[in-house]
Amino acid sequence: MNDAETLRQRLHDAGVHTLLVQFADVHGTPKGKLVPLAHLRTVLEAGAGFAGPSIWGTGLARTGPRSEYLARGDAATLQPLPWQPGVARIVGDGFVDGRPFDACPRQVLRRALARLAERGWRLEVGIEPEFFLLKRLPGGGYAPLDDHDRLPKPSYDLKSLARAQPLLHDLRAWLEACGLDVTQVDHEDAHGQYELNFAHADALVSADRLMLFKLAAHAAAEKHGAVFSLMPKPFADQPGSGMHFHVSLWAGNRCLFDAEEPAADLSPLGRHFVAGVLAHAPALTALAAPTVNSYKRLAVYDSITGTTWAPVWIAHGPNNRTALVRTLAGRFEWRLPDAAANPYLALAGLVAAGLEGIDRALDPGAPCHDDLYAGGAVAHPRLPGDLAQALDALQADDVVAAALGATLAAEFVRLKRDEWRAWAQQIGPWELARYAEAF
Repeated sequence: MNDAETLRQRLHDAGVHTLLVQFADVHGTPKGKLVPLAHLRTVLEAGAGFAGPSIWGTGLARTGPRSEYLARGDAATLQPLPWQPGVARIVGDGFVDGRPFDACPRQVLRRALARLAERGWRLEVGIEPEFFLLKRLPGGGYAPLDDHDRLPKPSYDLKSLARAQPLLHDLRAWLEACGLDVTQVDHEDAHGQYELNFAHADALVSADRLMLFKLAAHAAAEKHGAVFSLMPKPFADQPGSGMHFHVSLWAGNRCLFDAEEPAADLSPLGRHFVAGVLAHAPALTALAAPTVNSYKRLAVYDSITGTTWAPVWIAHGPNNRTALVRTLAGRFEWRLPDAAANPYLALAGLVAAGLEGIDRALDPGAPCHDDLYAGGAVAHPRLPGDLAQALDALQADDVVAAALGATLAAEFVRLKRDEWRAWAQQIGPWELARYAEAF
């Protein structure tokens, strides 16, 4: 019995009858189709077929051999889905015309990680998604799911956490059944906002798990009559949702970021990596904060809780949550990404920036010990203030743009310019209230 048939039989014996062949589009949204288990071999060897131009960010033609997008299944990702009995997810890599598709986000990250593998290195990442549980209002708009979630400082609120526990328990149980090690669940710093953490893993595995988390969270919310939202900042007076990355670099079982000096958080190589991330921070912002709404989070504003927890200035510091990079023993926390970021693209850009820092032996400068929200930001440059500025920085940065590849870089910028223009043309309630009768 060959490998594909052995695998098919094992899944069949486990009660699986259908494959969910899943990939990610440029926006980081899980996409895919259902395929009967009998066609597992085709999924593994050729891939499930999709109309290429129907997928955001491919730039593929509507005719000819390059109009067909094939998601070729990675057998290592096969996992029955507890919320869809009889269905197993398999993550697909994009192929077009018989070759790895350069604009597939998962292929983009594969290329970045291959650069590390050439040096005998691998990237370990822990991703921490924050999210909102909302409800739709009759006249349009959204509100926190829990009407009683109203504390002026709601972080770690156990009462709201208890009321959301049935939904959150389903989400945790489903993820654990899929093999994820969920380490904690808490109420975050905004009304209706929560965070779920799972253990760190290889960068590609962590990105795949983030996609699985999205699928599970949407299913849990729908089951409980809620809306699961990764919108970076749905409420103007409250903090937004980040998706912090805890990053370390390894050679075998040795962490290359471990410092030999007792007083240091990171090794010299780790400091060079961080320096690259800081040097390319403006371009990375386009990938890590990819929506118009993202920049409502990356701003200095009054919050009901007294802080925003989002970076605004390009700085690094030991256990400094007000800086872009928070350094810790043997790792760093990249605090720039928000909940809307495509993890494959954000990680690919991060690797490119970090390697540039290592290859050029860049110095990140002195660590920042100041509370940057309390007036300590004078010496530090600011991140781009809106999506248009971030896209300008991405187009001007050969290192980060090259990590995406020519096709995806062009498609990303085109789609995001369209998004910016569409937003800029809107007339909202604030403008009408301020200007309609002002003059």
